[in-house]
Amino acid sequence: MNRVHIKTYGCQMNERDSGAVAALLRARGYRIVPDEDACDILLLNTCSVRDAAEQKAIGKAGEATKRKRRDPRFILGILGCMAQNRGAALLDALPDVDLIVGTQKFHQVPDYLDNLRAAQAAGTPVGSTLVDIAEEAGSQNTIRDHVPEERQVTAFVSIQQGCNMDCAFCIVPKTRGDERSRPLADIVRECEELADRGVREITLLGQIVTSYGRRDYAHTGGVTPFVQLLERINAISGLRRIRFTSPHPRGFKDDLIQAYGRLEKLCEYVHLPLQSGSDRILRAMNRPYSRERYREIVAALRRVRPEMYFSTDVIVGFPGETEEDFAQTRELFAAVNYDMAYIFKYSVRPGTSAATMAAQVPDEVKEERNQILLRLLAQNSDRRNATLVGTVLEVLIEGPDKKGRAFMGRTRGNRIVHFAGNERLIGELAPVRIERVSTAVLYGSLALAGVEN
Repeated sequence: MNRVHIKTYGCQMNERDSGAVAALLRARGYRIVPDEDACDILLLNTCSVRDAAEQKAIGKAGEATKRKRRDPRFILGILGCMAQNRGAALLDALPDVDLIVGTQKFHQVPDYLDNLRAAQAAGTPVGSTLVDIAEEAGSQNTIRDHVPEERQVTAFVSIQQGCNMDCAFCIVPKTRGDERSRPLADIVRECEELADRGVREITLLGQIVTSYGRRDYAHTGGVTPFVQLLERINAISGLRRIRFTSPHPRGFKDDLIQAYGRLEKLCEYVHLPLQSGSDRILRAMNRPYSRERYREIVAALRRVRPEMYFSTDVIVGFPGETEEDFAQTRELFAAVNYDMAYIFKYSVRPGTSAATMAAQVPDEVKEERNQILLRLLAQNSDRRNATLVGTVLEVLIEGPDKKGRAFMGRTRGNRIVHFAGNERLIGELAPVRIERVSTAVLYGSLALAGVEN
């Protein structure tokens, strides 16, 4: 009765948290299984950024409680942001849940499961649901373990948790707590260990990743702690690529912009959240930058790396957003010419200042604006991808694609590429000639002399 399945909702931070929990459980003797139907313990690592994400997790938990009523030994746990946000109130809808664990208590999951299983083995009634959503100093340092994977090529590394920004629409400060950074030396050591195991690309993660260490480390010669960290990781032998997410526009000072020109492993790909192209809406959102400052950052990055790829986050239908506000967003969205974007319809999050703002935008207007930006994004992506046909791009080969018919990898610009290849190339950087494209994927063939596909 030790088979665990972890189902993850939401962002890359949640994926990394689930991976750390899985590693801790494996070290304790649990088996991590990919099949939900084959598990004895189901853990849902949840998201609260949008109501739809919470409802999806609640629906899955509701389905799982039916199994629990048939099999009382089955254990169901809810972890992460929704657990932190709702706590014991979740039991109103899900009274059969065994475990509710917040975002600063992931490392306690093995102990809690041991206790639940011991009670079952002794025939002792478990009693009330175990709920732990308390804050814990130093909890950011517990997200460091990885599940060893055969021929793992890429990895996420958590460097910072929490957020002090207080954006009007965002519940993250409530679910993740105040900004907390891990020690620089510990992060570098984790990256070195991953590189020694064959990882070639690392993505640094944080709620506001560019705020890393700002209260813990000194600026040295005008270089922020985050850029100091990038410099240290760039020097790791064996590592070939560095990415990071999610930053804040205010973190793109000159030292970070110039880092793209001097750190050869830092990929020419930037996720730069916009949220809105209207200064009026940005002020209402409590986003401390203007559309003009955003344009300046984009232009500066393109001066350093003309081939830079950009992705972004945009919220449509924020309270009070008029047609003119949206027109400004649409104009800036087109001008930046994003390669990828996560476009969200504003979702009321109880406990945020935006939830009680006047002039909430009707759902049908949100949907219309959402579709306009999605169409514009597709046009941008098609146009950029069309310029890549006939070129040869450096691709980090990750392995077979999901259908097992070809191999896949990513360019430095984070474009997915499918091509015919072989197992011995996994983990290698290889030139691939692009032969055709879709909106989201490139297709090509290896351009290595003497290499059989």
